[in-house]
Amino acid sequence: MQQLLLLTLSLLPWMPAFHCEVTLHGEYSALEGQSLTIPCHYQPKYASNVKYWCHGKTREFCTSLARTDGPRSINPAVEKVSIFDDPIQLLSTVTMNNLKQGDSGWYMCGVEIGSMWKADDVAHTYIKVIHGWSNVKNPVSGMEGSSVTVECLYSERLRHLNFLSFISCHSLRTRFLFRHKQIYKRDSEKTWCRSGDPRSCRSTGSEGSYEDSSVAIRDDRIGAFTVTFKKLQTGDTAWYWCSAGQEKTPVQILVTPQPTATATSRSTPPMTKVPEPHVDSKDSIDTRNNHDHLLAIMVVCLCVIILGVVAMVARKLWSYYRKDSVLREVAKMKAKYNGYSVDVDDLQSVAVVFLNKNSEEVHS
Repeated sequence: MQQLLLLTLSLLPWMPAFHCEVTLHGEYSALEGQSLTIPCHYQPKYASNVKYWCHGKTREFCTSLARTDGPRSINPAVEKVSIFDDPIQLLSTVTMNNLKQGDSGWYMCGVEIGSMWKADDVAHTYIKVIHGWSNVKNPVSGMEGSSVTVECLYSERLRHLNFLSFISCHSLRTRFLFRHKQIYKRDSEKTWCRSGDPRSCRSTGSEGSYEDSSVAIRDDRIGAFTVTFKKLQTGDTAWYWCSAGQEKTPVQILVTPQPTATATSRSTPPMTKVPEPHVDSKDSIDTRNNHDHLLAIMVVCLCVIILGVVAMVARKLWSYYRKDSVLREVAKMKAKYNGYSVDVDDLQSVAVVFLNKNSEEVHS
């Protein structure tokens, strides 16, 4: 089992997932009709290799779109796809213009190795092309009385498309037939509405703009629809819609009430200086380090003292035990010598009488 684990670990550096020779962001999204620039980084050893960009997830089924060894781009802003390699920065840059929904999918940035024994080093990314609206920022917040601008971006098809729905109902017993027709116009009107209030809708009209005392609306006709609140009020806090025909996107406006003079005087004392964040100086850091060292030394000394006390107590106990054992052995030897078989503990209650020669003569 251990040999199998070592073999697996030794093979990890040779697996593609652990190479990271080519790096690329995992996912991109863009509105239809917009352009997208994608950086692709590689290792220094690939500075002179050919780089390529293709549509697909596997090398065998990847449609080549641009290569660094192909014809040099005269005008990258006009071409559908172009690639530029910078060996100094170790970076190849891919530019995709005039994106369509059909361009959504997996793409591959690769470095051509040119060897039959080693596959190309590649990185993958997924590009999602959106038809409709996109918010630059949501929610949008501002202080009461200030000005704030909302920007909604829209895709290419909404530049020249206006939907007018006609519903005709024909009654035949309990059946209804609904017919919807779409009418295309050169310039699509953009509308700004407060959610739940159809009477609040303001349209750009044929001129591409609208303005009154509270808001200014402008459509640049190339993908940006902006709404500017000239002077925010607390009642402007709500959800709104950027719309063109049947396509729309929600935007939330948050208005912060302006603090009154009374509230300000109560909450903030006059001439109060906000303390700056404390930053430790070098001296304080050195002092703290010295304290830490002293504390560590004290802890070590305390541990040594405790160990010494424990050792002394243990030695005393051992000496007492040895002394008691010697006394017991001496007592046993005395008892054996005098012809007694009594236990040593019983000797405490035994009286010993010594007789000399004179006493024997008297008794006899």
